[in-house]
Amino acid sequence: MSSINRIANVASHLSNSQISTNNNASGDIGLIGLAVMGQNLILNAADHGYTVVAYNRTVAKVDEFLANEAKGKSIIGAHSIKELCANLKRPRRIILLVKAGSPVDAFIEQLLPFLEKGDIIIDGGNSHFPDSNRRYAELGEKGIYFVGSGVSGGEEGARYGPSLMPGGAKEAWPHIKDIFQDIAAKTDGEPCCDWVGEAGAGHYVKMVHNGIEYGDMQLICEAYDLLKRVGKFTDKEIGDVFAKWNKGVLDSFLIEITRDILYFNDPTDGVPVLEKILDTAGQKGTGKWTAINALDLGMPVTLIGEAVFSRCLSALKSERVRASKVLGGPSVEGESPITDREKFVDDLEQALYASKIISYAQGFMLIREAAKEYGWKLNNPAIALMWRGGCIIRSVFLGEITSAYRENPDLENLLFHPFFKNAITKAQSGWRASIGKAIEYGVPVPAFTTALSFYDGYRSEKLPANLLQAQRDYFGAHTFQTLPGKENDFLKGDWIHVNWTGRGGNISASTYDA
Repeated sequence: MSSINRIANVASHLSNSQISTNNNASGDIGLIGLAVMGQNLILNAADHGYTVVAYNRTVAKVDEFLANEAKGKSIIGAHSIKELCANLKRPRRIILLVKAGSPVDAFIEQLLPFLEKGDIIIDGGNSHFPDSNRRYAELGEKGIYFVGSGVSGGEEGARYGPSLMPGGAKEAWPHIKDIFQDIAAKTDGEPCCDWVGEAGAGHYVKMVHNGIEYGDMQLICEAYDLLKRVGKFTDKEIGDVFAKWNKGVLDSFLIEITRDILYFNDPTDGVPVLEKILDTAGQKGTGKWTAINALDLGMPVTLIGEAVFSRCLSALKSERVRASKVLGGPSVEGESPITDREKFVDDLEQALYASKIISYAQGFMLIREAAKEYGWKLNNPAIALMWRGGCIIRSVFLGEITSAYRENPDLENLLFHPFFKNAITKAQSGWRASIGKAIEYGVPVPAFTTALSFYDGYRSEKLPANLLQAQRDYFGAHTFQTLPGKENDFLKGDWIHVNWTGRGGNISASTYDA
């Protein structure tokens, strides 16, 4: 029996009179976890007229928060879980903003003795969706509604309007909808928040969001690297390029902050701070989760995978330093070989735009497959809308994705929509030229190249997998299927094994997909 079930069984034996409640409770929603995101979400909700009950494991932090940032606002401090629950209107709505994993389960255990059927627990952290699936099922058996909600936008988003991606027990949505949509970011008057789907769907969509974020960041870094190493642009000049791009089709939060980073100089010596940062990147796991899940579902989400591996490669700093001294290859010494800087920049903009389209197309392919695999009814137009504002990947570009899925919620692939088909066709020349320059001068562009390879593979009626399957049948008797119309007396049957050497047998291996 899980720890949640053990505590829930104890709670089920408590009478209503034993559960700490308060008929005069004024709290609209409770929040556990007063780190940066928690504090800012509380202040956001209070600004929208809601009374929030705040609790933190280190109780002194509650008092400090009330005496400073929360002073004079409709925020109630709680010094225990019991007090938190007692101050909440029914159904109680409680958001957990704590570290993913065991801390979430630990707080759920502490909450259960003070909750009643119909109360709502909302996990707003970066939990792995299988954990949310489990919590949804376990709490549902006890009559407690579980919601796993993705929250994106960082400190500023939490304070003034994040992107919220709630999923779980659909019965909870009417009770949290107004609060969530009021505090969420707004784009063209529409809240960047809607119901995603069942069980762990909310955290799944947040996971894919973060995977796409990995891809976007890697693409931007590769564009920066080409401008720096091949174009010989200064940081200020690269900042100017990103400033220009941010006024066109690439207008987005990540392009905007990249511009700001490139303009930021160390006040002590005037040197760009970027030039002083060690070239190793960290990661917290959501991009890796996305790549692993894509492999599990058999979806070719290649760009996110390459973005994750690029961070892994960056971490091998000492090996790369040694390799740089012994491994040869092309490079750019001295002056830039680029004679037409304007065309170089324009081509690179098209490469970044086309690759970005591929990244989102792959992301929505994965979401579509997950809906089939896990039996979820996912709201694709709402997902695209949620990402238009408030979140890290917010961009003008997402408005077109929203429109595409509103026109056709069952759109098989974004690349089939006229807007994206035309955009990627227009961008191809610059896309291929930029990758060609990178290969010519030895600059790694794994995200750009995998995006183009996916595109060329996706548009290929025939791939060399016929040879691959023949190889599998040759050494492992894994069988193959024939092309329509190619069956004959030699090649007959649904799954065929050929005795390629004349020394093998006629027994074939079982057919299955890993």
